[in-house]
Amino acid sequence: MGKRYSELQPDQIGFIAEQHLFFVATAAPDGRVNLSPKGMDSLRVLSPCRILWLNLTGSGNETAAHLALEPRITLMWCSFTVRPLILRAYGMGRAVHHGDSDWAGLAAELPDQPGARQIVDVAVDLVQSSCGFAVPFMDFRADRPVLRDWATAKGAEGLRSYWDERNRQTIDGLPTGIEANL
Repeated sequence: MGKRYSELQPDQIGFIAEQHLFFVATAAPDGRVNLSPKGMDSLRVLSPCRILWLNLTGSGNETAAHLALEPRITLMWCSFTVRPLILRAYGMGRAVHHGDSDWAGLAAELPDQPGARQIVDVAVDLVQSSCGFAVPFMDFRADRPVLRDWATAKGAEGLRSYWDERNRQTIDGLPTGIEANL
């Protein structure tokens, strides 16, 4: 059943690479907990204790704001295919913005995706696996092209306008730091 590890094991890194979907959970000291599904080719395991993921433009920008106030983060994957497994990586994260000195180096580790808003750099300090016996079987058909197409159509200036108008604050009114990208 459930097991704990101080870092990702090689078979767990392989499992992560096979998944089409993962979940991210963060929370500020007060206010709402955010839990978001993430997809597309946007995540890389750099080492057993370090994960990067590309935070693409969306309607909210909760993760960046939460991490600025409270760096705790949990990433979760679950298998919808033959091998039942739920895998969680707990750690501390930080949002890296376009203007930050390490953006270019970190971005080089990730795929070039339109609408890239931040890179989330996670230092993993605990990994937990559990059975996943109750997770249903589901078949992957394809990534949705909608977000990629939308971001491409907006272009760089349109994305900056969207960030300025829609991504400056969380639903709890916290600043997201997006002005660093403007």
